[in-house]
Amino acid sequence: MTWRRTIGTLVAVAALAAGCAGGMQGDKMAMEKKSLYDRLGGKPAITAVVDDFIGNVAGDTRINKRFANADIPRLKRMLVDQICQASGGPCTYTGASMKDAHKGMKISDGEFNALVEDLVKSLDKFKVGAQEKNDLLGALGGMKPDIVNQ
Repeated sequence: MTWRRTIGTLVAVAALAAGCAGGMQGDKMAMEKKSLYDRLGGKPAITAVVDDFIGNVAGDTRINKRFANADIPRLKRMLVDQICQASGGPCTYTGASMKDAHKGMKISDGEFNALVEDLVKSLDKFKVGAQEKNDLLGALGGMKPDIVNQ
């Protein structure tokens, strides 16, 4: 599944869910006022998703070789901070820019899409809502040009 199709599917699911909600406008408005970080469940929930996500990546033969020499505990900390910050939480990502971190790696669209699929699998496992999934993937999706084909 392509990145664009993944986002498109999530947008469609979110729109369908919003249309079916009908009488739940008050709840929807209250949800929109909360930050994505809060709607995701804060740092403990983000940490749980990242832990599971890294497990998915480790088992994914399409991309796991890319992480064979990675410092996994550091990678987890950096990902948690990056997602926390990108979702409006109090964390500060202190790692390298995505462009610098992936320079010379020549990551393909297929590898990037595999990573997104592994993240979606974790988000689904933890029953993250369609709107939150869409918002998170949207926040992280802007990084693709700095990661792919560098």
